[in-house]
Amino acid sequence: MGEAMLLKLFLLFIIVPVTEIFIIIKVGSVIGAVPTVALLLSISFAGAWLLRHQGFAVLVRVRSELAEGRMPAAELLDGGMILVGGVLLLTPGFFTDFLGLFFLIPGTRSIIKQSVCRWMQRKLAKGVIAIRR
Repeated sequence: MGEAMLLKLFLLFIIVPVTEIFIIIKVGSVIGAVPTVALLLSISFAGAWLLRHQGFAVLVRVRSELAEGRMPAAELLDGGMILVGGVLLLTPGFFTDFLGLFFLIPGTRSIIKQSVCRWMQRKLAKGVIAIRR
């Protein structure tokens, strides 16, 4: 890993927790400590339900694509994004919960999927990513 990547990871592990603490303190000062904790727990439970629901839906689509002899590339990308969303929901805080829900909601997930596909196409065109068989 290069120095630039280590710097980005360092900043990520500093900026995200500080942002989470700041937002939790601000929300807590407006609505109180107990409602803030209740809101965080409610978001987590709603996210867990959405994670389960979306995860099973993707699993059904993967099985269907495989049964028809097709590679379920889009479904696997959906599954990866659902996994990322679930991990973000497990991280306590409003910012990561928002990002996690963004990865779990099908409409917003399709926006992310389009961006990832464009990014991969650019990398493939430049020869940065090689496909090996």
